Amino acid sequence: MSESNQKAPAAAAQGLGGRRQGVRPGPRPGGPMGGMPVEKAKDAKAAVRRLVAYLRPYGITLIVVFLLAAVSTVFSILGPSQIGDATTLLAKGIMGKITGSGEGIPFDEIGKIMLKLLGLYGLSALFSFLQGYLMAGVATMVSYRLRNAIIQKINRMPVSYFNRVSHGDVLSRMTNDVDTLNQSMNQGMAQLISSVTTVVGITVMMFVKSPQMALVAVTVVPVILVTVSLVVKASQKHFYAQQEYLGSVNGQVEEVYAGHTVVKAFGGEEDVIQTFDGENNKLFSTAWRAQFLSGVMHPIVMFLGNLNYVGVCVLGAVLVSSKGMDVGIITEFIMYIRQFNQPFQQLAQIMNVFQQTAAAAERVFEFLDEAEETAVEAGDPLPLVEGRVRFDHVRFGYEDSDEMVIKDFTADIAPGQKVAIVGPTGAGKTTLVKLLMRFHDLTDGAIYLDEHNIADYPRQQVRRQLAMVLQDTWLTSATVADNIRYGRLDATDEEVIAAAKAAQAHHFIKSLPDGYQMEINEEANNISQGQKQLLTIARAVLVDPKILILDEATSSVDTRTEILIQKAMDHLMKGRTSFIIAHRLSTIRNADVILCLDHGDIVEQGSHDELMAKDGFYARLYNSQFERLAEAG
Repeated sequence: MSESNQKAPAAAAQGLGGRRQGVRPGPRPGGPMGGMPVEKAKDAKAAVRRLVAYLRPYGITLIVVFLLAAVSTVFSILGPSQIGDATTLLAKGIMGKITGSGEGIPFDEIGKIMLKLLGLYGLSALFSFLQGYLMAGVATMVSYRLRNAIIQKINRMPVSYFNRVSHGDVLSRMTNDVDTLNQSMNQGMAQLISSVTTVVGITVMMFVKSPQMALVAVTVVPVILVTVSLVVKASQKHFYAQQEYLGSVNGQVEEVYAGHTVVKAFGGEEDVIQTFDGENNKLFSTAWRAQFLSGVMHPIVMFLGNLNYVGVCVLGAVLVSSKGMDVGIITEFIMYIRQFNQPFQQLAQIMNVFQQTAAAAERVFEFLDEAEETAVEAGDPLPLVEGRVRFDHVRFGYEDSDEMVIKDFTADIAPGQKVAIVGPTGAGKTTLVKLLMRFHDLTDGAIYLDEHNIADYPRQQVRRQLAMVLQDTWLTSATVADNIRYGRLDATDEEVIAAAKAAQAHHFIKSLPDGYQMEINEEANNISQGQKQLLTIARAVLVDPKILILDEATSSVDTRTEILIQKAMDHLMKGRTSFIIAHRLSTIRNADVILCLDHGDIVEQGSHDELMAKDGFYARLYNSQFERLAEAG
């Protein structure tokens, strides 16, 4: 693994945590953008069962929702019966007028029926409103809990996970997938309850009114259910692929947006557009298949429902003419058939929503099931260390590679020593300090802080003893003061200002609009690179660590700013054990110990003068830099 790739996750830990800017891990092979293999949902039923577990705390509310939906549907079902009675009265009145055998149309009785209808439909609407209100609350709370679970999971994930998965895919699971779950629970569950209640209630009413006509009406149900199940089986894999490709497209958009300056600087717009078009076309293709297959259900159900109308009307006409059935019952049945067919028409939409729900739930739970960093059981806390660091035959290789990056590293660093780590790209310099920060677990060997094995203590306790200042700065969208305070949230304003002065940052902060209260924007591009670096040094000063890690913190700034940063770092390193990863060897001539790494092993160690006198690996590395500078000059 190259040194640049090794540095990417370390940037996320700048100042005790954060996100990367402009550096993205490479994609995984085998899927969109090489990122995710598109496949059929592995176990949609298991994902739905786990989603149901999230609903259990709201069981009482869901029971109330079910009852409200049932009552609302019952009131709605009673309406056609009243309309049928009114139709019968109206028909008999008209026939009585025509034949002269009756008193005419009984408007008083019909008026009373209309008032009943108004009450029934009004109550149905009221209960439906209450059901929707409660269901919205449940859906929102479940989404809230899932987002909380994801963000907590992110903090427990190993750094290696973010080396192989794009940021956009993780964001898509937290936003698109959780939003899909929210909408489907809010709309789909309430609709499903209402549809089931409607089918059961209307079936009972139809059999009470006319068993013969009811049998005709329900014969279409098995055909609809078989058709729907076949379509669902065919379309589920496409819904899962749709969610996967959506995460892939989001990942590319997030990546390109974060690096839009580089894209423009190197004229990469056309290449970006072509890549995006390719992934967008894949998303279009899977989304089209998913939506088409789910959309087929609606016209099929409509067709079968219309056959129901024909069958009921023909049989009803026969029964009215031969057995003297009231014409009002035919009216009731026509309305019941319409209501009876409606849930099956809605079933097409519900199954569409539920397939998206299953795919989204599976992606969310797939993330929540990812392997976490191994936790250390609570024991005695790690005491405040003096700063001695001992590497004891450390070996390390990344999980996705059989090659050892650190092969056999042993070193003993005394408290307060200034240690420089040098070597060519890929030698393992950044990997070494990431192991010290416990971003990765060792393959073999041990690292000790004052004779305390860091593997025996929780990671956060180890990291509180250290601070990092990296080449890739990370600042959050907050005030200057809050960014400095990030490592110690309880620090006072006076302590923040003192840290800024020690880091040579106070002067430029006072010249900013609003000074310490100026908001740094999301991209942190309203201050210069050197100013960002000084703020990260101030943040480390405020933490006041016993062990300090500096990863080429002056490599991307001008000479004047470099002098300021160097002065700030000299102040920061006083009395602390310091590890300096250096590419410009002129900056570490006064180091107490220089460790020369090559292919994961220490090939030389000593002071600058001692190593130059050996005229070996370090001397060649040092002299080659000045030869290049002379040639460049």
